[in-house]
Order: sequence, then C-alpha cells, then structure tokens
Amino acid sequence: MSENMATRAVGDGPLVLVATDFSDTAEAALDWGFELARSHRGRIVLVHALHLYGPMSDFLPSPPDLDEHLQGAAMERLDSSAGRLADRDGADEVPIETRLELGIPSQAIVQLAEKLSPAVVVLGTTGQSRLSQLLLGSTAQRVVQHAPCPVLTVHPGDAEVHRPIETILVPTDFSRHALHAARKAQRVLRPIEQGARLILLHAYHLPLEYTAYGAIPTGLNFHQDVAALAEEKLLKVADELARDGLEVETVACQGYPPEAIVETARERDVDLIALGTHGRTGLSHLLLGSNAERVVQQAPCPVLTVRHQD
Repeated sequence: MSENMATRAVGDGPLVLVATDFSDTAEAALDWGFELARSHRGRIVLVHALHLYGPMSDFLPSPPDLDEHLQGAAMERLDSSAGRLADRDGADEVPIETRLELGIPSQAIVQLAEKLSPAVVVLGTTGQSRLSQLLLGSTAQRVVQHAPCPVLTVHPGDAEVHRPIETILVPTDFSRHALHAARKAQRVLRPIEQGARLILLHAYHLPLEYTAYGAIPTGLNFHQDVAALAEEKLLKVADELARDGLEVETVACQGYPPEAIVETARERDVDLIALGTHGRTGLSHLLLGSNAERVVQQAPCPVLTVRHQD
C-alpha cells in the first residue's frame, strides 16, 4: 500500500484481491475487503477458484456439459456476491471485478496475486469444509505461506464485529520483519489519521529456570531489567512510526507470546492484528513459527500477515 493512497481518485488506489468459496466466512472476508478498498479509494477483484476434478465416478461417466454448468453456476454466485455490496454506503466508490480461475484454489489464488500484484489478499480462515479444527484450512494456510503480498485472514465470528479499522495491534520481536509489518499497519491506518491508534506489543517469555524455583540469588533484578529494556526498544520503534494524527502506544509484558497477543487484542478491543511472517527464526514457511499460527487461529479479530522476503 503506497504512502499517498488516501489522495488518489476513486478506483485508482490499491487493489484488494478477495478470494471466496461462497461460505459465510468468505462473505465476511468480502465485507472486510470492501472496507479496506473503500477507505483507501481502491478497487476489488473478487475471485473464486474452481477445481474441476474430472469424472465423478469410475463407472458412471459425467454429463458432457458438467464443467460448463459448474463454471456458469460459479459465475452466477460471483456476480451475486459482488451485487450484494451495491446497496452499501460507499459502494459507488469501489469498483468490483469478478474473476473465475480454474485450478487448485490455493495455487490459483497465489498465481493471480502474482499476476495482479494486489496490495493485499483477503480470505476466510475456514470455508465450506467446516474443518475449523485445522487452523486456517489448507487453502488459507497455503495462501498465507506463499502469497507475494500481505494476507488478511478473517474468522467466522469477524462478520458480527465488522467495523472501520481504527486500532491495529502489532506484536514485535524488534526484527526488521516485525518493523516491516508495523509499517504496513501504519499505512492501513493512514486514511483515518485523527484517532487512529497503533499498539506495539512485545511479550517476553522468561524460561522456566528463571521462574520455577523462586528467588534466585543475583545482583540483577532480571525481570525489571528485561521489562525496562523492552520498553526502551519499543519507544524507539514508536518514534520511527509516529506521525501527526496517529497515536502509537507501547506495551511490554511477560507471558507466552501468542497468549499475550490474543489477550491484549481482547483487552484493547483492537480491530486488526498485523504480524510479520519472517521473524528471527528465519522460518518463512512457518510464519513466525507456531506462535503466529496460534495467533491467527485464536485471535478475536482479523489478522494481517505480512511476509517479508530478504
């Protein structure tokens, strides 16, 4: 998302690619994608990926026009989803294009993102499969891992709390990847300016050896030293991100990072969590590792994962 997106003409701002499987969660993702596009004077490409499996049975041939019928039905559903936004406030400011892609959904979505270079891909964390216990579901998980741009994942419950994005929580481990995510979050908030809030959070998890055996004789107050250093580093990052109209708040706390992130998001009633997907572990294929995957799964709001490539 570019720095001057708020001053662009209608439809000339960033492209928001919204993927749908026509589930309720996908409809919620479209709502959030619409809000992003509207606030940044951008446009939406709404895509559905249709995987044609070939013959449906080894002993009964499929109807000769089955593929054409499925494609026609999918296009009707796409047009219906796009048309649902026509009566919303600001709908005339958001051009919407529909695309039907053939292939494995995760691959088709990533390939289209590589072709169109959107500012963000938006999709639901669970779809028609209803396999909520599988974190994101295979499609969303693979898109998050491989998309060439930030990905906004929307949970089933996020439809009920949809609202303008005014407060973003940015967990940081002080790596350049976390700073990259913070800058993306800063740009998401740019159209709001006055009243927008960015919360920088560092959660430090002290090893068991420092906490399980009571007071350990030492010349240093280890807990206070860690907290003070974390707050000092947070303030330095806050200074880099500060601008007129944007409030940057810092929070340093002890706790298991994913639990601290989710708890802080609930306590502060944040609208969005922005996570860097390549932290100090270097495991780009695992987001920030299991910590980030747990946050995406348990967060009380949508999560923007920002993949940073060296």
